[in-house]
Amino acid sequence: MGLTVTCVAMSDWRSFEERTIELTPGLNVLCGPNATGKTNTVEALQLLTAGTSFRHPRTTELVRDGADEGRAKARLEGDGRVIDVCCRAARGRRRTYERNGKPCRPADLSATLMSVLFCPDDLSLVKGSARARRDALDAFGAQASAGYRKVSKAYARAVEQRNRLLKEAHVDLGMLEAWDGAVALGGATLLHARMALFERLRTQIRRVYERVADEPLECVYDCSIGPDAAGLTRDELRDLILDAIAERRAEELRRGVTLVGPHRDDVSFSIGGRDARSFGSQGQQRSVALAWKMAEVAVARDVVGEQPLLLLDDVMSELDARRRAAVTEFVVGRIQTVITTANLQYFPPELLECAEVIDFGGC
Repeated sequence: MGLTVTCVAMSDWRSFEERTIELTPGLNVLCGPNATGKTNTVEALQLLTAGTSFRHPRTTELVRDGADEGRAKARLEGDGRVIDVCCRAARGRRRTYERNGKPCRPADLSATLMSVLFCPDDLSLVKGSARARRDALDAFGAQASAGYRKVSKAYARAVEQRNRLLKEAHVDLGMLEAWDGAVALGGATLLHARMALFERLRTQIRRVYERVADEPLECVYDCSIGPDAAGLTRDELRDLILDAIAERRAEELRRGVTLVGPHRDDVSFSIGGRDARSFGSQGQQRSVALAWKMAEVAVARDVVGEQPLLLLDDVMSELDARRRAAVTEFVVGRIQTVITTANLQYFPPELLECAEVIDFGGC
């Protein structure tokens, strides 16, 4: 099964003064009313595996009121290995991370154990903005590959610098051409990696969706440089981006923003030939989001060679009985999972019999 988290300990972390939670390699259900620290625990686990948090907190927000420093630690065990990871948050300083007592980068944590998070915000993935779908792709890619993470960050910096130049009152066209090249090369590199990642996810998303919803789903990567980008080499993609930039030069100068590149791309879904964002029911849209997250688990396993940690924060209450059943069928006996809930009735008794139920008060 590879590495699993055997315990997570939090000290002066968010709402916790001290709390240690033992986890099993299978299903772990954190049960209790709202505001008892269930989501804080999930966030700690995500920071200790992905190196990032879905809440995007300031460091001071991680420290319990009245304390100067908060700490979250986890022990990972499997295949004869024992790895201790730690995140420290101190007021007025940046977060720091450790792996077996030595300083490390957040990216080193995902290289140790990946995690896949599914939270209520993800249920709006289909009907939300294009940026949300791009960010979901890139966040997953960044966990799966250090190279992907570096390329994504470098491209974002290049676009930011080019946008600054475009906003100047008198744009230096020679300098702009230099940034054209940087954006085109970085964009081509990111686009090549992103489309390859999407193709892996696409196959799994369609498979999971059709099992959950019993109808076909089509997924398409909508590229800002045109539909012919799929299958091209990085150099060919760079040339296409440069051509598109030249074509839209006047518009970019007028609007002061870079209009071409993977930062303008999107992912679209269609069901029965109809756009799921515009015409899909809420149930269909949520099924697509569920399929996306389950696909991430499958692709993470294929890419890294180990099962990721699956974190499900309060999504069972947002799903109907059919989709809750699909989630439980997916996790039973297959992957270490941490689920938060305020109501154990969302789970069938036979599932709870083989789960570790951790009481956060009132369950």
